[in-house]
Amino acid sequence: MDRKILEKYYIKEKKSVSAIAKILQKSETGINYWIKKYKIEKRTISEAVYLKNNPNGDPFKIKNPKSLYLSELKGIGLGLYWGEGNKKNKNSIKLANTDPDLIKKFIEFLVKILGFDKNSMKFSLQVFGDINSAEAKNYWINQLKIKPGQFCKKVTITKSGKAGTYRGKNKHGVLTIYCHNTKLRNIIVNMLPL
Repeated sequence: MDRKILEKYYIKEKKSVSAIAKILQKSETGINYWIKKYKIEKRTISEAVYLKNNPNGDPFKIKNPKSLYLSELKGIGLGLYWGEGNKKNKNSIKLANTDPDLIKKFIEFLVKILGFDKNSMKFSLQVFGDINSAEAKNYWINQLKIKPGQFCKKVTITKSGKAGTYRGKNKHGVLTIYCHNTKLRNIIVNMLPL
């Protein structure tokens, strides 16, 4: 097996062992043998799965802020995630809030700083039982300019206790935004000043 051919397919083109075996009409065992023989670092299973799911590279592109506004946006986005985001979830960037302006600013951070596609974002909604869930969902769709298909199918309805105390603050429910990408989640957590 020619080392340069193996490096071309495995390292430069990031093809899987099975894809290389098909191209070269060899067995996977044989390809693995030559990878080991040439001391080419083997991808982990999670790296291989990531490459398979993202054949065109990362579905994001982190941008270096080139203006004061974008520098401030980066700081705001990181602050929002640090304060409001769920850092325990290891596979997603997840943030929940009732304020549409806060959610809009976080979306702007995800798009303009992290280069995440807004159409790939997912949303879920939690409302109290005395709030019309369809109206609340439409409110968020209109506020954020997102597609209905970006929502989880079911709205979570929580039984409300005493009426009145939350009404002014939470009349459209709690919206959660999800960006499913473990690699991006780890990058943003590493940006935090923990």
